[in-house]
Amino acid sequence: MRLPTRLGHNGGMDSIALRRAAGSVETVHANRQWWDAEADDYYAEHGGFLGDDDFCWGPEGLRESEAQLLGPLSGRDVLEIGAGAAQCSRWVRDQGARVVATDLSLRMLLRGVAIDAARPDPQGIPVVQCDGRQLPFPDESFDAVFTAYGVVPFVADPERVMTEVCRVLRPGGRFAFSTTHPFRWAFPDEPDAEGLTVRLSYFDRTPYVEQDAHGQATYAEHHRTIGDRIRDVVAAGLSVVDVVEPEWPATNEQEWGGWSPLRGRLIPGTLIIVAERPRQG
Repeated sequence: MRLPTRLGHNGGMDSIALRRAAGSVETVHANRQWWDAEADDYYAEHGGFLGDDDFCWGPEGLRESEAQLLGPLSGRDVLEIGAGAAQCSRWVRDQGARVVATDLSLRMLLRGVAIDAARPDPQGIPVVQCDGRQLPFPDESFDAVFTAYGVVPFVADPERVMTEVCRVLRPGGRFAFSTTHPFRWAFPDEPDAEGLTVRLSYFDRTPYVEQDAHGQATYAEHHRTIGDRIRDVVAAGLSVVDVVEPEWPATNEQEWGGWSPLRGRLIPGTLIIVAERPRQG
């Protein structure tokens, strides 16, 4: 699981943050490098909240053990895309599923391999480095596919992700993904009261990009409206079965970038869409 931490923030000392166009090739290159460089620090900062073998859908803390969005998992073939260190995949495996974890970033996957190596259970999670827009699996290979803040907000062409997911799903299979709630793109990404004032148009789909002094992107996130997200799912051949907007629980006092108890109790921070590939006939 990889929650975005940069939306709306200024870049580092050597980067410039702005809204500008960013195509697929530039986005993939930037985000692979960024997550490779960030993998160890990201785990050190957020690993405690995520857990090594837990399934968290977002900063609100909604767990799959509570939400049950994927349905029964025992005996099923399951694919996680944008898996990061494969925390969610470990939980899925512990429910009796056969699971494969994939990610664009090799360093994120190696962080997961290190977690497995340090655990008393010698059974590691199978991992594959790949682009979520080009999955290296045969048609109809999986009963379920999911991603918790992986892939979807980090690609310029999410419709390709949806099409690939539909291809590798078996008829009747389920796909669930969480992403930054599109509503948040209209607000500054600040955890305090400043983050409660609309500054941008919700309908402005210009990506958020960090770039170096030479204008080369070093990080990118892409905005879509809720309607865009649903249309991408349906156009790929999937049927939407649920749309979830987790509420911020009173017990969660942790800030995560622009996510905070103050904002989370007033505006949605996470969007989860659940879809299925229709059964044949």
